[in-house]
Amino acid sequence: MSIKEIKNQIYSVKSTKKITKAMEMVALSKIRKTEERMRLGRPYCNIIKKVIDHIIQGNLEYKHSYLEKRKIKKVGIIIVSTDRGLCGSLNTSLFRKVLLKIKKFMSKNISCDLILFGVKSLSVFKLYGNSILAQVTNIGENPDLSKLIGSIQIILKKYQNNEIDQVFVAYNKFHNKLSQYPTITQLIPLSAENKISYNKKKWDYLYEPESKLILDILFDRYIESKVYQSILENIASEQAARMVAMKTATENSSNRIEELQLLYNKARQASITQELTEIIAGASAVSVE
Repeated sequence: MSIKEIKNQIYSVKSTKKITKAMEMVALSKIRKTEERMRLGRPYCNIIKKVIDHIIQGNLEYKHSYLEKRKIKKVGIIIVSTDRGLCGSLNTSLFRKVLLKIKKFMSKNISCDLILFGVKSLSVFKLYGNSILAQVTNIGENPDLSKLIGSIQIILKKYQNNEIDQVFVAYNKFHNKLSQYPTITQLIPLSAENKISYNKKKWDYLYEPESKLILDILFDRYIESKVYQSILENIASEQAARMVAMKTATENSSNRIEELQLLYNKARQASITQELTEIIAGASAVSVE
């Protein structure tokens, strides 16, 4: 490799380093807002859960369909991914886990319908032949719930019409800036981890309107809030993963620049040695003559 080629590589890697460093700082500034938004959203699900827990005590004869277990013939999976890349293995790890889940269902002759959030999930799962009920892209860093509810309602109506027997949501759960975990959570019927608890104390309520209508609305709001919170968790995970990925890329660029600089010095030293050898050889030839 010539000295000129090495200099061009050093310049190219330095330019890349500037870009990755800038992206790292941008992700670091965004993660504070996304993490705060995610943490503020968590209490909302818990409050709705408590409200449903209280109201259902006054009308135990009405059993909501979201609490009923059915024979599984078809499942629905809501997959939350990012719209952009450059966030390490965040999407890859999630997709691998979802594909294993789908493969497990297919081995039992259970088909899967998908709701896709994010460009990356669309680019992957449209290749696998699963039925895609709805897709939402360009979610942004502060998603508008009103733009997401339509897609969520599609899968809820299918469950209510007995066309789907189980619903899951797959997303990356935010733990901290260095750890995000691909997670698949059962939404419907309510699993042991999010099932509404029943207190021994009896509650007596007067409903306006009727309790069935109230419970139907509250259960829908609860599921919508769970999906929305999953999206917020995934957005925070995205920024954290991008920050780490860009930091790693910046460090790798620095290491590569050092290697190229050493190679450049060796090549330059060899070139100088070559020139000196030629000068000495020329001078020797002249003195002999």
